[in-house]
Amino acid sequence: MLNRIETLFAKAKDLTTHRVSNDTLIIEVAYISTLCDESKVSDYILVPFMKQTQPFDQVVNQNPSYKKLDDSAKWADTLLRGFVLFSLNGAVYTLDAARIIRNENPQTNVETAILGPQIALSEDLIDSINIIRSRYPSPELCIEEQTVGSMSKTRVQMLYDNQRVDPNVLSNVRTKLLSIQVDFLMATGQLEKELGDRYRLFPTMMITERPDRVCSSLQEGKVILIMQGSMFALILPATFYDFIHAVDDDYDSFWMTRFLILLRYTAVVLTITLPALYVAIVSYNPEIFRVQLTFSIAGSRSAVPYPSFIEVTIMLFMIESLIEASLRLPKYIGSTATTVGGLILGQAAQQAGLVSSIMIIVTSVVAISNFVVPVNNMSAAIRFLKYPLIVPAIFFGITGVALGIFVYMVYMSDLRSFGKPYFRFIGKTKPPIGDIGQVNEP
Repeated sequence: MLNRIETLFAKAKDLTTHRVSNDTLIIEVAYISTLCDESKVSDYILVPFMKQTQPFDQVVNQNPSYKKLDDSAKWADTLLRGFVLFSLNGAVYTLDAARIIRNENPQTNVETAILGPQIALSEDLIDSINIIRSRYPSPELCIEEQTVGSMSKTRVQMLYDNQRVDPNVLSNVRTKLLSIQVDFLMATGQLEKELGDRYRLFPTMMITERPDRVCSSLQEGKVILIMQGSMFALILPATFYDFIHAVDDDYDSFWMTRFLILLRYTAVVLTITLPALYVAIVSYNPEIFRVQLTFSIAGSRSAVPYPSFIEVTIMLFMIESLIEASLRLPKYIGSTATTVGGLILGQAAQQAGLVSSIMIIVTSVVAISNFVVPVNNMSAAIRFLKYPLIVPAIFFGITGVALGIFVYMVYMSDLRSFGKPYFRFIGKTKPPIGDIGQVNEP
């Protein structure tokens, strides 16, 4: 066994091998020291073998932690997952001795909540399952595990409530997971793309770091995917309403929650349509406003030498650059640099006659409204949606904007998330309760 393993890992300096003997037996031990906890190797293999308080072959046969591995083609993959291989009496056994690096449970950074729990999921699967099970103590919680990635061998676990999950959704998710063909799976966002969300305008799967949102989704009959090495979970199916729903909505009063949801929908409409409406009204339909406001807009644009759509393009480019800079800069200087840069650039552009003062107001409203969306992947999608709407506004004015909004509505009405209608405004439907073995065709 050792000869073959040393051939497979000829250039791996962290491969550790032992050939140990006592009065009656000889064992060969192999493991990768950087992946394994060597104290486990000593406590469970080397020390019991050398002390001989009980014959080691009996210890192996009586303890279910030692598992026999008959397929020699799996030796390399088993070692790379933190297992120890040892040969005893001509048979090869495995022991899980993976070194698990656990820091303190991280705090939520992406989805903040004022009243909700502040602990986020962990990058370690065991810790994440512990956090979820402690908040969802139901015997119906089922966990299935698959390995994705031909080289990374990333562990992906699928969680669902056995009595509440939709069998059609569950079958669909299993099929798509098995069909993923990638070499490396490194992040939850990559898993979302591989499951079929690559070219859609709107995300149909939600990425979250919050265990309370995960448990709420399990209660609604949704399927949760978590993977080793990522502290984010993937919730599916997801509707448009789910993305506008913040975790604090479950803890606030009824009327406050409804007001905030209405505010978010209004902000979404503003951030998508306001740049296109500005182009349409200034260039084609100034009669929509009262005369005083029309003259005010025309006066503010008197020093601007080019059409309104170029003005909009300049300001949107500036605001997108500031948002991207705030994400990429170190957190200690990011907020300061982007705030100062935005103020200086906006004021200088207006004084230089490159943009009008009304355009600066429009850009500010668009940027602030975009940040009202509580889920990051939907917020990023909405950032893009305002640009295609500007094109028909350039050529057709208000009529083009109305046509573009109609196209968006038709597209969302036709969109499905794992068979579920995506564009459903009216809250959460009661999940089906039944046997997951009975798969009903839609």
